[in-house]
Amino acid sequence: MLPILWALTRTYAPYITLPVAFVVGAVGYHLERFIRGSPQQTVEEQSILEKREERALQEAAGCDPTKVISLKEKLEFKPKAVLYCNRQEKS
Repeated sequence: MLPILWALTRTYAPYITLPVAFVVGAVGYHLERFIRGSPQQTVEEQSILEKREERALQEAAGCDPTKVISLKEKLEFKPKAVLYCNRQEKS
């Protein structure tokens, strides 16, 4: 009789494990909720995009928009490529 039960269990394993997993998950969920208590009301926070835009506006308000670094000055500070470090420079 036992081999017949094992064969049926193997055959119908997905149909057996799904309800068992559902019951175990539901019990665990309600047990954790009971232990931790009811969830607190969370204050709505700004999204990351809103925070980024607000920070950019604050930074833009603090500086003079007419004084900008020229493109030529920006390019002078560009680091050289790693591939050129061993190359002989022409004098």
